[in-house]
Amino acid sequence: MQLKKMLIMGAAALAAGMTAAASAMAQNEQFIPSLVYRTGAYAPNGIPFADGVADYISMLNARDGGINGVKLTFEECETGYATDRGVECYERLKAKGPTGAAYFSPLSTGITFALTEKAPGDKIPLLTMGYGRSDSRDGAVFTWNFPLLGTYWTAANVAIQHIAKEWGGLDKLKGKKIALVYHDSPYGKEPIAALEAMSKKYGFEFTPIPVPHPGTEQKSQWLQIRQMRPDYVLLWGWGVMNSASVTEAGNVNFPRDRMLGVWWSGAEPDVLPAGDKAAGYKALMLQHPSGKFGVHKDIEKFVTSQGKSMAKPDETGTVLYNRGLINSMLGTEAIRTAMAKFGNKPLTGEQVRWGFEHLDLSADRIKQLGFEGMLGPIKVSCADHEGARLSRVHQWDGKQWKIISDWYTADDGIIMPLVKDTAAKYAAEKKITPRDCSKES
Repeated sequence: MQLKKMLIMGAAALAAGMTAAASAMAQNEQFIPSLVYRTGAYAPNGIPFADGVADYISMLNARDGGINGVKLTFEECETGYATDRGVECYERLKAKGPTGAAYFSPLSTGITFALTEKAPGDKIPLLTMGYGRSDSRDGAVFTWNFPLLGTYWTAANVAIQHIAKEWGGLDKLKGKKIALVYHDSPYGKEPIAALEAMSKKYGFEFTPIPVPHPGTEQKSQWLQIRQMRPDYVLLWGWGVMNSASVTEAGNVNFPRDRMLGVWWSGAEPDVLPAGDKAAGYKALMLQHPSGKFGVHKDIEKFVTSQGKSMAKPDETGTVLYNRGLINSMLGTEAIRTAMAKFGNKPLTGEQVRWGFEHLDLSADRIKQLGFEGMLGPIKVSCADHEGARLSRVHQWDGKQWKIISDWYTADDGIIMPLVKDTAAKYAAEKKITPRDCSKES
């Protein structure tokens, strides 16, 4: 009996020790949620992005043990690109982990609009890389939003710059007709203000043409385009809408080399379903191209070869997979930046927000991270939550994307007045006192 009692006590002590060790390990984890859409009309675009996001975090854990000794934990939540489901995911995941969510990437402008109202109270930053509210570049008003690498006003301006360059200069825009085929949602409506401002400045006729969700039916919109005969068509679509637009352009014989999509309309799923009709179509780049770079070697070594990759073999190196890698790199580098101030431990969303606002990635650091050739330097500040306003243009030749332009920098003479005006109106409406960025450090 005595022996049995000792064995039971020993087993209990061992179990308690294991539980305590597991608890200690759990307390040294940084939780990163991921809002995804792997189902529905937007899945062809949502899946490769989500796979890139997950694979980069898996690689950091396998190669480095996380960040500075802190393991990264990760959980996806399916939104289907629906705003209400996105908010539900946010509420369910925001408090997970020992310090709560490090940041959220909504991957939806509609969800971003909704979470912009919640993030300040919960003190969780929103990483909206290349999407979201264009005015949230103003960090004095939008303390918790970080539209890194480019807003839709940046995209609209670069698109017009490229069209003007094809025609021989900005003065050649006068009298031209430019149409915008856009997803009838907050995302698709976002560039309209900037395009209207530029139409007045440069004298071109601007016509916005909405396409209802999910965008598979567009015959009436392209009949309108055939009748109005614009000189150029801009495309602000997502998911199946993009390939449907390119296909319908072919059906009405609108030249695809006079179509220019935003960077969310310029990936492989946007052109492959259109077949030969996609050849010649152009799109902006969120800086990065398709292809494989230094980071992909580590993904292959530590994730793919171990059978832990979320991606299909032919997906790695595609535009949206690469964008997912970049998204996780920016988020985790913000965590790393914050650790330099707050210590190598799991951080709160408020501390990670500081990291985003002080993110400063030089060309050398980008090379160290394996992203050379994909991105230029990024420097974020209180006043500038965008960090970079660069883009290029690539064109689908029927088989692959080819870069056809040099770098463009968005014209702040056009964009900044829009940012300041709309941010000031938002601050007044929400009774926000803008921060004095000269006093932030």
